Amino acid sequence: MVTTLLEASEKASQTSAGLFVPDYVFVEPNALNYPLGQELYQRFKAQGIPLQMTTSHNQVRGIPGETEVEKYRNAKRTLVIGVRKTLKFETSKPSAEYAIPLATGCAAHCHYCYLNTNIGSKPYIRVYVNTDEIFAQAKKYIEERPGEITRFEAACTSDPVSIEHLTGNLRRAIEFMGEQEYGRLRFVTKFHHVDSLLDAKHNGHTRFRFSMNADYVIKNFEPGTSSFAQRIEAAGKVAKAGYPLGFILAPLYWFDGWVEGYTDLLERLHKQLVPEALGDLTFELIQHRFTKVAKNLILQRYPKTKLTMNEEERKYKWGKYGKGKYVYPDVQAKALQAHLEGEIARLFPQAKIEYFT
Repeated sequence: MVTTLLEASEKASQTSAGLFVPDYVFVEPNALNYPLGQELYQRFKAQGIPLQMTTSHNQVRGIPGETEVEKYRNAKRTLVIGVRKTLKFETSKPSAEYAIPLATGCAAHCHYCYLNTNIGSKPYIRVYVNTDEIFAQAKKYIEERPGEITRFEAACTSDPVSIEHLTGNLRRAIEFMGEQEYGRLRFVTKFHHVDSLLDAKHNGHTRFRFSMNADYVIKNFEPGTSSFAQRIEAAGKVAKAGYPLGFILAPLYWFDGWVEGYTDLLERLHKQLVPEALGDLTFELIQHRFTKVAKNLILQRYPKTKLTMNEEERKYKWGKYGKGKYVYPDVQAKALQAHLEGEIARLFPQAKIEYFT
């Protein structure tokens, strides 16, 4: 019965990808000392959404659910309003020098998402209201690299576009970075809700990227996100608004017909993109990977997933802190890389491929 409820929730969200409205809201008391915290609290109170106080956004208790799957489903519908106390930014290679922490968690149900590892036990969505403090810290990092461009990734632990209608934090970050001579902002999204960002004073300092994939991957593994067509339309709006544009093709996934699938993806991009998008266009290529922790959580949360995660068919790649992940063996990885890079060169000869990993 629980699985049926989850599948119904995913199916509904996949077909609509409407604006996220939480079912439950938790609030740190200190968040009410900030204007955004007060604004969100009063708004959700007026809407009649259940509100509870919590001592810390890292220790939220009371999300309903009788089973782990049901608790997970409800956690993805839970918003936590908090204060970001740790202002030491994580590094974000190869995308950027630093990750700027505007939010943590995502309402989408992408089966493969690496957040299943990074925030596995805390899948609820956290938004941070002390943005002035976060931006002040970003400025310090910029000043530590005089005369050099310092890039900040805003989507390491969330999809900031999916909650922008609630917080406005992404627009604040865009306009803050637009004022920094050597600061640059980057983020990626699977959502099309971009209208509130089109007139932001970005000064060309923010690269707006969309995560795209073959139809097979979007259909089977990305419930709760905007469709390919919606993302393309949004990318056109963003390009016309003067933002530098990029596409992250991730995860590159080895499925029957992957060659034709990824060629079709790139040909549709080429056909539908507005001319304004082509002047400063980037691609980032990321093969599918998983950890043992993520695999176990994914199979618990999406028991009928078609996602293939056989360790014996993968290569173990060591990462930082002595931890690693399973990626494709070199032969498959190089085949994916060669095909994608070749098709991008054919269809978008002026574009820059930033990396394959």
